[in-house]
Formats: sequence, C-alpha cells, structure tokens
Amino acid sequence: MTVETAELRPGYSISRVIKGGWQLAGDHGPVVTASAVADMEAFLDNGITSFDCADIYTGVEEMIGSFIADVRRRRGSAVADLVQVHTKLVPDLERLAGLASHEIEAIVDRSLQRLQIERLHLVQFYWWDRSLGSPVQAMEILKRCQEKGKIAHLGVTNWDVEETVPYLDAGIDLVSTQVQYSLLDRRPSVDLVPWCAAHDIKLLCYGTLAGGFLTDRWLGVPDPGFSFENRSLVKYRLIIDEFGSWATFQELLALLKEIGERHDTTLSSVATRWVLQQPQVAAAIVGARYARHLPQTLDVFRFELDDGDLKRISDFLARAPGPQGPVFALERDRNGRHGRIMKYNLNHRPDDAVMGAANG
Repeated sequence: MTVETAELRPGYSISRVIKGGWQLAGDHGPVVTASAVADMEAFLDNGITSFDCADIYTGVEEMIGSFIADVRRRRGSAVADLVQVHTKLVPDLERLAGLASHEIEAIVDRSLQRLQIERLHLVQFYWWDRSLGSPVQAMEILKRCQEKGKIAHLGVTNWDVEETVPYLDAGIDLVSTQVQYSLLDRRPSVDLVPWCAAHDIKLLCYGTLAGGFLTDRWLGVPDPGFSFENRSLVKYRLIIDEFGSWATFQELLALLKEIGERHDTTLSSVATRWVLQQPQVAAAIVGARYARHLPQTLDVFRFELDDGDLKRISDFLARAPGPQGPVFALERDRNGRHGRIMKYNLNHRPDDAVMGAANG
C-alpha cells in the first residue's frame, strides 16, 4: 500500500493522511501514554509521516517528542527526521489583549523543547478574538521565528477568507489552513476553497470522520442524545444536528456503507476518501490514540471514488446542506451551543516553566 503525498511547498511534501493528536489530550477518555507513544512508530513505518498536535493539547507535544527522541536513539536521526510535526500556536483568550512579543516566541521555544526537535515543520496560528490585541503582529513574530530557523512553514486554522486575508496582506506566506471539513460539514467549499486555490494555500482537514460518527459503529444505532464520555463526541453530535435529523444521518451512513461494499472497504474509508478528492485538500487528519485501526486507515489509499459514487453522494447531500455560514463561525460564538463546549485558556499551565518565566 503506497501512502499518497501532497506538496505544500517545493521541497515539503506530507502524507495525505495525518495522524491527529487531539484524542490524546485531556477530556477525551483514558490514554495509556506508553502505548500511545509506542504505537506512533507503526504509523511512521507505514508511510504516515505527518503528525498533528497543538500547544493547547495537554501533553501531546511531549508524547510526540518522546516518540521522536526514542526513534532517534534506536534507529538514528535519518529515520527520526522523517517525522513531520504540525503543531498550533493558540494563545489563551484571557491573555490576548496584553500578549507581548516575547511571549509568542516563548511558546514557539516551548514547543521545540517539548517536541525535542530543532525546527517546527509547520505552525498553524489561531487567535480566539481578533478584536483583542494584535493578531497580525503576533503572526509577524512567528515570521521572525521562521527567519531565525525555528519554524519551517506557517499556516492558520479555523478561519475563513475574511479572517485570513490580513496575514497575506502583511506578507506572510501561508502554506495551509486547517479546517473542519467532512460530508457533514462542507462550509469550506463555499468561499475558502476557491480563494485558497487562487493563493496557493492547501487545506488540512480535521473532523473527516466526525469524531468517529462516520463509522460502522453508528450505523443502525438509535439517537444517543448528548450523553458522551468526551467533548469530541458532543462537538460532532452538534454538527449532526446542523446536518439534519438523526434519521437523515442514518441514511447517509447506509449510502456510504453501500458504496464501501462496492469497493470492498468501510464506510469510514469512503468518508475520508470523499474529503481527499475535494479540490485544494492536501490531507485528512485522522484522530487515533493507538494503531489498532491503522489497516483500515491505510485502506483509503487503495481505491478512488468514481464519478457515479460522487454523484450519488452529491445528490444525497443536496438534501442535507449541513452547517451554514463561514468556517468556524458557529464555534466562535462563545454564547452559542457550539462555542460553550470550547475551552479557551489551555495554553498556560501553572507548572509550565517556559511560559511561567515569560510571564514573570
């Protein structure tokens, strides 16, 4: 099985499936850290070289750093250097108004320390409220870090066109934008995709399996309501509400199951493949705590959806438009039901020596 790759910039290509890290953070159920770190090697050895994390995913940068250091020790730098880490820089909401330049660079330095690498492959920037502080100035600090060799590439996350334009106007070379994009949520396709095509920006897509809802596990299952073990399932159950009724969601799963059987694959592989075949999409981020589902994940590279498959899906989706409005607008409303489940101040922890020093 050959893992497809996508070029974000000349000399920098990534695997078209990225191993997601959000499920390894807090609030997503129990994680056996040693097993999670050990299982990362299976992804690397099977061609999934790109890993996604964030400074606000509690403990995840450290896990990936431990994995890279262990591979470097046992197998040498040549193998360890195959790992590409895409992290995020997301300052706390409560700090935005007075965030100093040296604090931005301190967050970068902290990520480097946690990940145990000399340069961050990609830093994806987000700012909770653009009316507070100076997000463009913060991005210019990241550009200076790039010039110092601490960062290879810059991107953004969870923004639509309007929010992204100021960074291009400031002379920032953005190689990617990470957004939620799935059969259930096609908001990026409206304005962001054509704009990105005109500006050489690729999409890195999360939520492609809607936290696991777009899998066989949920086919034929009665509506569970909102009693879940983690915020991820609550988040995507809300998206299903925006998509349509639970019955409509079940119809979608049945259609994907039927298409999957024709290709001798799972409905989840069909859902992921659909995203990978959308314009401007470089990669799909697939969340995985461990490697037990890796064979199914790799199966997405064994087939393509043909015109008939795509038409059947398109005809069905015409009846279920999904969330409306700009990318992440629902989630950005802190008083709305999507925004109320978010956590806005996860960057600085009391035991954080780097930020503790930066904050004096």
